[in-house]
Amino acid sequence: MANLGKSNQRIWSVSEITAAVRTTIEQSFQPIWLTGEVSNLTIHRSGHVYLTLKDSVSQISAVFFSGAGAARHLKVSEGMEIEVYGRLTVYEPRGTYQLTIREMRPKGLGALQVKFEELKRKLQVEGLFDEAHKQPLPMLPACVGVVTSPDGAALRDFLNIIDRRFSSMHVRVYPAAVQGEGAAAEIAAGIEFFGRNRACDVIVVTRGGGSLEDLWAFNEERVARAVAESGIPVISAVGHEVDFTICDFVADLRVPTPSAAAELVVGRKTELLGRLSTAHRTMTNSLNLRLSHLRNRVQRLAGHYVFREPMNLVRRHQQRVDELAVRLERQLESRVVAATHRVERLRVQLEALNPRGVLSRGYAILIDKSSGRAVRQPDDVQPGAAVRGLLADGEIPLKVDMVQPDN
Repeated sequence: MANLGKSNQRIWSVSEITAAVRTTIEQSFQPIWLTGEVSNLTIHRSGHVYLTLKDSVSQISAVFFSGAGAARHLKVSEGMEIEVYGRLTVYEPRGTYQLTIREMRPKGLGALQVKFEELKRKLQVEGLFDEAHKQPLPMLPACVGVVTSPDGAALRDFLNIIDRRFSSMHVRVYPAAVQGEGAAAEIAAGIEFFGRNRACDVIVVTRGGGSLEDLWAFNEERVARAVAESGIPVISAVGHEVDFTICDFVADLRVPTPSAAAELVVGRKTELLGRLSTAHRTMTNSLNLRLSHLRNRVQRLAGHYVFREPMNLVRRHQQRVDELAVRLERQLESRVVAATHRVERLRVQLEALNPRGVLSRGYAILIDKSSGRAVRQPDDVQPGAAVRGLLADGEIPLKVDMVQPDN
């Protein structure tokens, strides 16, 4: 008799109650950020990522559809703590609730992103990003200063382009850590060194790609201030095309890769030669057009009845036209020769600016190891100081026994 009162109540199927629970959960919770330790990680060949997020008390299943690339980029592994953004839902075939992930990042990255945006806003308000502060790049730099790690692939890529496209260009490298503790101070010091000593015509700050944490040294305020205060144009070539840093916004020019920076620097020579070639073609076409107009005019006048009989007059005009043609052609040749000589003089000047040409004549440059500066006079070093003697084909480690000024 007690069961008769329930005969009119609805009887749910498992599918129906699971679907109802899923709808309730999805409508009750907005997308959330969730942090936890990774376990049961599976990167399926379909490109989807399955994992469990847990803390000391509980755990939750999660799926990141088409997230294999992001997971591999972040090097997600068992036991790693991460932060994920997604929506709670129910996987109906098993009747379990789970998180559908939309975004994934290492734990703590959120704080870095906030710090990045705060500094970006601060410097933007100060006007450090304004186009009015951007310096133009030199047409033909005699020397390029590069601030980067001497062991990184970025420097190799940069030098390969320079060597292939403009081998006579002088490159000075300021070795600096580009990641980790103290990297920002070394990068800023390199920019300040080139600016203080006027040791080059353009500065390239560069490194390869990486995560936000890897590139963080280029988001430090000290680096941004050094770039903004540099009296020499600065090119920022940090990371890959999709990477942006504070250094990029402050620099006079941002390029996506180290190779692109090298192409830009040497491309100025190509640009000059291209302008000369274009001027040559334009001048030639203008002169040919002018000659064509003159010939057409002479031909029209020659056909006029006034000149049908006195052909001598026509011939004199024709001869004058030919003389003008010869003169114009000579003037064109003279201008082309002058432009060619100018380019040659510029090339000789560039060669003369190359310090290696001086070293090859038997001279040497002394570099104080402690400061990295060139020794210009006896007072620059003290007895016992370690110096490097730079020669045309290498260097010799030296030690100063005695300093004797020239009396």
